[in-house]
Amino acid sequence: GGFNGGGAGMTGPMMVPRAPVSLSDLFLDIVTVTAFTRVGSAIQDVGSISLPSLAYFCIFWQIWSKEASYSTRFDTTDISSHLETLLACFTLLGGSLSAHSPFDGEGCTRIMGMAAFVAALHAALHGRVWYWFREGGEPDSVNYSVKRYAVFITVMNTLEIITWGVGMWLPNESAFRPWIFLIGILLNLRLPRGFMPNDFHAACSKRGVLFILLLGFNLQSIVGVASPYFNYWEPSWDQYAFLFLACFLLFMIKLLYVDDTYSIAPQDHALLYNRAAGFFFHIGNFSLLLFTTVLGSGLNLLTHSFLAAAAALPSDAKNLVCGGFSAVVFSIAFIKSMHIRRVPTNPKHERMFFVAYFTQFAGVLAVVFITARMCILQDADEGLLALLMQNEIQMLAVLVFFALVLILMSWLDEAVELNLYSDASEASEYRVQPFGFWACLKGEEPLQLEALALERNRAARLAQGSPLLGSSVMSFSGSFYNSMGNLNAKEDV
Repeated sequence: GGFNGGGAGMTGPMMVPRAPVSLSDLFLDIVTVTAFTRVGSAIQDVGSISLPSLAYFCIFWQIWSKEASYSTRFDTTDISSHLETLLACFTLLGGSLSAHSPFDGEGCTRIMGMAAFVAALHAALHGRVWYWFREGGEPDSVNYSVKRYAVFITVMNTLEIITWGVGMWLPNESAFRPWIFLIGILLNLRLPRGFMPNDFHAACSKRGVLFILLLGFNLQSIVGVASPYFNYWEPSWDQYAFLFLACFLLFMIKLLYVDDTYSIAPQDHALLYNRAAGFFFHIGNFSLLLFTTVLGSGLNLLTHSFLAAAAALPSDAKNLVCGGFSAVVFSIAFIKSMHIRRVPTNPKHERMFFVAYFTQFAGVLAVVFITARMCILQDADEGLLALLMQNEIQMLAVLVFFALVLILMSWLDEAVELNLYSDASEASEYRVQPFGFWACLKGEEPLQLEALALERNRAARLAQGSPLLGSSVMSFSGSFYNSMGNLNAKEDV
């Protein structure tokens, strides 16, 4: 691909207009969710989250994160990038077939080989980026930031290759295999936006698409479990009600999930306020994906139990569904708490928002506690919680009710805002005082400058009356780069 000849030089950033989630990205998301469901199948067989399942899920998620990190920073429309994505998809799909393997199995070795191969792909990709930007330029220039980023990622992926190589060399029965996975996972951890920014809105879109696809796969899996029963007789009204409640529960979770692409002001987003908040924001997203997978596994067991007319509610199904729902609700609340909220300076109005926020907080804690208690409740126990779980339909109805209550409570702050202000623009003029878990920490200036650039771009698009807000890189130089070089191009110094 060619380069623009602007102020950044012939090898500077190139703005590439394209959709936040390309078809190649969507195919990778489908493969990743397939890998997640393979881990969910292993959890379903065991009845709990085993250490190998947790490690494999983390590796699959980090592979997706690597691909998303590269595609939101560099142009991936060239043939080599398409080939790399295809190889990563094949490798991830092959590794997911061994998700049932324990640490001492051959499948574990294959998963380490998968991780090593993807790390080698990204070491080569970022090595190529370093080659094209090796001149660097001034220490504060865009090209210098790209060079530093490429060197860091190449080195970390090389260390990861060595780590997985050592793990594959160890005998299957070695007690050090879990430690190899721990080291490999730690080498993949990144401080958000440590060297250079990415396409912020595209990254938000990718996270949202991955989560929605996971919910869709969970629903498809439930129908897949039920299909053999319906091939021989027509479903009854109770069976219709059960499938409706399962679908409704997943839809309620979708409503609880916050699509942060445009619903949260950039300067208040965890990733653009403070790097520590951004790090925990990513941890919360990982937790949400993991426990959504756990919830899907429990719903599969619950569907089988219900259609098979089991005499009693299986404990594994109850534990996975109630525990998974409790953890999903907590993960969504945790992600929301990473963002900064704004309250008015008017004391009376400020108290109204505080009441709304603390009511939401108390409601989430209550639902998390009750559903967690439902998870650990023994079959022989009696009481109100036991009455809520007498059968599958009753338990699902209770969880749907809790989800509906949480959704209504999540709208309290919006109701207060609508009651006090005529529109969102007026509310933004008065709601200026930061409030939240990270409000006590100072916002980092480079991140806040990027957030202001994103907000200016959004305001300009809205002022033009365009229905499209556009890419987040249009007003912030250095967010998107062409990863291919021009052999004849020379950098202007």
